[in-house]
Amino acid sequence: MEESKSGFWYADWSFPIFVGLLSAGVFAGTHMYYTYGIGAFNEVAFVSMLRAGIDTGVYGAVAAFGASFLFARIIEGSLVGILDIGGAIQTGVGLGVPALLLGSGIIFPVSNFAASLVTGLVIGLAIGYVIILARKFTIGQSDSTYGADVMMGAGNASGRFLGPLIILSAMAASIPIGLGSLAGALLFYLWGKPITGGAILGAMVLGAIFPVAL
Repeated sequence: MEESKSGFWYADWSFPIFVGLLSAGVFAGTHMYYTYGIGAFNEVAFVSMLRAGIDTGVYGAVAAFGASFLFARIIEGSLVGILDIGGAIQTGVGLGVPALLLGSGIIFPVSNFAASLVTGLVIGLAIGYVIILARKFTIGQSDSTYGADVMMGAGNASGRFLGPLIILSAMAASIPIGLGSLAGALLFYLWGKPITGGAILGAMVLGAIFPVAL
């Protein structure tokens, strides 16, 4: 058992490699979404924030949202021993970092496929090494995960609570869009899916039929 724990799958140096590969794939997915409008690895509500940034050129909201998730999950991973893939990689690397780059006018790492893979890989390696380094100064090599079973996945689970806010925002935009958002949320609720996606899709459908006059 001790010999297996010293191998590749348990070694500290292999953890950044796994995080780097995951981050490369997620960042490349964001490139696909930025270029072709499909492929982002995240929840519908969160990706809609990036879509709004792409459409308006204002990335402040999604950059702050994604970067804060990334920072919080790095700290969490260092302390509890488990990295929340949803919050750190999907939201942080997949939304926060691209939004920071785009907001700064650095488009090439997001618009080019090969560059997106390399950028994601480098970011993931950096995250992995930061967590490994921080663990050496916190819980060290302890086997305890201090309630990580509770914290795992907590990041993106918060997205389900955005549904009512989206419905209220849609109603504030116009009555048809609000009704579409409400109907979409209801259908997704009956379907057993998060209502956030239904609220957004319903608002988009009725918004296309009854556009808001600007």
